[in-house]
Amino acid sequence: MNLYLFNPDADLALADGRVNYIPPASARQMACDLALLPAWYALPGSGVLAASAYNDVFLERMSDLWGMDAHLVTEPELGEIELESMIPWGWNAALRNRLLRNGVSEKALPTTEKLDSWRILASRERMEEALKAFRHLSFCVGESRNLYNIEECRTYVETRKQVVLKMPWSGSGKGLFWCLDGSCTQTVQNWCTRVLRTQGCVVASPIYNKVSDFALEFYMNEQGEVSFEGYSCFKTTARGAYTGNLLFADKEAEKYLSAHVPCEWLHQVCWEAKLMLQKTFAGYVGYLGIDMMVCHTEDAYAIHPCVEVNLRMNMGLVASNLTRRLLAPGACGSFSVEYHPSADDLRACHERDMALSPLVVCSGRISEGYLPLVPVTPSAHYRAFVRVAPPDKDCFRSHNGQ
Repeated sequence: MNLYLFNPDADLALADGRVNYIPPASARQMACDLALLPAWYALPGSGVLAASAYNDVFLERMSDLWGMDAHLVTEPELGEIELESMIPWGWNAALRNRLLRNGVSEKALPTTEKLDSWRILASRERMEEALKAFRHLSFCVGESRNLYNIEECRTYVETRKQVVLKMPWSGSGKGLFWCLDGSCTQTVQNWCTRVLRTQGCVVASPIYNKVSDFALEFYMNEQGEVSFEGYSCFKTTARGAYTGNLLFADKEAEKYLSAHVPCEWLHQVCWEAKLMLQKTFAGYVGYLGIDMMVCHTEDAYAIHPCVEVNLRMNMGLVASNLTRRLLAPGACGSFSVEYHPSADDLRACHERDMALSPLVVCSGRISEGYLPLVPVTPSAHYRAFVRVAPPDKDCFRSHNGQ
């Protein structure tokens, strides 16, 4: 049996690096509240690791509605089942240690040596090398520099007007320091000193005039072959934190992006990305995504082809699966993950959306409405959901804010 696990602290565990890493309370809460998210992308007949309370009833209802062929596995059952493979959100040494303690056989897990090599590959340090693969494309921009001492950090900040400094490993949208005036203040130096001490490097990039975020999603198999899995068009805050994905098929994603860049550019970038992954990330096995952006330069648009590479499952891949599984032809929508400090506020928002956006299903597909993807329990602070617009709505105009 294949067993899926949602562990959103995967990047934080990589940053920590220890086998006895303990995730913060916020990550544990998110993992609990969204434990059933893998059911939406799991292979038929697979298990999903989650507590039984609330989740079993919700999964049964979703299976009846959408034909989902996944079943619940609780942590006490781990030592009693025959596992073909474990498929977490992302691998790290602490997760391997946790699964071994709960009775999972080593045969179903990557070796410690393999996890050590994947951790190195997952560092943002790899971006400096990865971007070299796109330099011959005249429509591409992008710079990433690895800085190894405080003098290099100071020089980089002071010789550029606006830069973003990054930790090599951090949670998605985290571990970033934005320098907007070319001044390497004491606060900047203190941040750099701490990152150099704990992670050995600061990764630096100019800040680009971003028009839209997108990603190319891939899968690498054990033979090192790379397959393209689809586009991801997503939204972030001004500081780079993920807020949600747009839901539409790949052809519609190309239509959305081609408002600023030709489809031929996207196809060329995809081809070069596959070659780059085979070379720079050789040895990795699993899903991954390359975050990119459309930028506005002085007199034209350009593509930044490699902002980050996420060596793990990601929300863009979830969105692609949701589009294929749920959306009616011509419909589009959004996939979102929300946090609410108050569980009561979360419940109120959920009930409001259920009332204001009732689900409309035609031939087993959503043409309009709101669908929660995980149960909203009395103690939940996170929810994941889709909201679908009717096929006759001009999704592209609304997404572009026009």
